[in-house]
Amino acid sequence: MIERRVAVTDPAGLHARQAAGVVRVASRFGSRTIIRHGGREANARSIIELLGLAIGPSTEVTLVAEGDDAEAALDALADQLAPDPSNRAAPSTRASSSMSDA
Repeated sequence: MIERRVAVTDPAGLHARQAAGVVRVASRFGSRTIIRHGGREANARSIIELLGLAIGPSTEVTLVAEGDDAEAALDALADQLAPDPSNRAAPSTRASSSMSDA
């Protein structure tokens, strides 16, 4: 499992249109992808779960992926949420625990 922190750059935060884009991007990969914010997490393939996180503008979130194409999935999700690389807090880190079911 790998993680990456990014700041959501859209002035409206993670709104419905951007959340739909996240779902499209996440669905291209076989890896399980999660977005964490405020002690909660959402499956990146579920628009309802993503909108439930109520992510505002300039909010930092953690992207988590587990699977064969996890690194590519995180790259694509980071590009969707924070197109400017300066809004990405750090490169991917490997985490030792497995993701809980969202």
